[in-house]
Amino acid sequence: MHPFSYTKVSDLAGALAAGRRGGRYLAGGTMLVDLMRESVERPSVLVDISALPLGEITATAGGGLRIGALVRMAEAAAHPSVRAAFPVISQALESSASAQLRNMATIGGNIMQRTRCPYFRDVTAACNKREPGAGCAALGGFNRAHAILGASEHCAATHPSDVAVAFAALEANVHLLGPDGERSVALADFLLPPGGTPQREQAARPGELITAVEIPAHPRPLRSGYLKVRDRQSYEFALTSAAVALHLRDGVIHQAKVAAGGVGTVPWKLPAVERLLIGERPSQALWAEAAERAADGARPLEHNRFKIELLKRTVERQLRVVGDLAGGTA
Repeated sequence: MHPFSYTKVSDLAGALAAGRRGGRYLAGGTMLVDLMRESVERPSVLVDISALPLGEITATAGGGLRIGALVRMAEAAAHPSVRAAFPVISQALESSASAQLRNMATIGGNIMQRTRCPYFRDVTAACNKREPGAGCAALGGFNRAHAILGASEHCAATHPSDVAVAFAALEANVHLLGPDGERSVALADFLLPPGGTPQREQAARPGELITAVEIPAHPRPLRSGYLKVRDRQSYEFALTSAAVALHLRDGVIHQAKVAAGGVGTVPWKLPAVERLLIGERPSQALWAEAAERAADGARPLEHNRFKIELLKRTVERQLRVVGDLAGGTA
């Protein structure tokens, strides 16, 4: 581990001042400290923000939720308001990492986490995320776990977060505070696909920190759930996953929100699936037809073509599960 200095701040003004001086924000530390040990990350200054007043979950107008950036994953998963209003969030969190990590890691840190691509974490391998212009070893290497959606000629690493997939489905907004004040960015615009600059993974500006993630109000009743498919049952990242939220009225789907994980360079919204669902009555045939569109635009690599069919099956299964909760399937 390379030398660094450490400071702990107790208020937002102090955090922003340290951020302006080039400090890296540290909350739970479950990712950054690991990357520092492996010499992947080499910050010279760490700014501990764990004492900032960003640890609350509050209701917003119309039935939305605002989740503070420093809320622990385990706390958010167990919170009665989250479980009642958006079980897809609780289920995504509970399928993440391990119990010990969920007790430490924060919501803000979770969506800011960097890829688990082994080439990114191997400092001897070519990786444009870690060293721009170095190349991407995954494109010609073993790429079974890599993205089939959103990759570029510079990077095919997947985004590792489960809860970010739920947030993407629910069209969450990320609230930020920085030297230029407060602003809100749609999660879909905050997490960036690699394009030609894979080293830039979020739309945060220098010195900004996440203060909260806000879930907008949705029509009620809203049934939702998260399904994660992985090589082993615990402490494993997704091969595919699906976050689904449905609102039915008089037996007809009036709102459908669907996103996928484990297959995209960012959490991947599935608008083609959503469009096929809206205005229709639930049925096994509908779920199958809609799920066929889940992999639209997929560009598999040598070892991950199986993800196309796996994604379709994952989406179909979760549509069926949530559809049954929402009002039954013919």
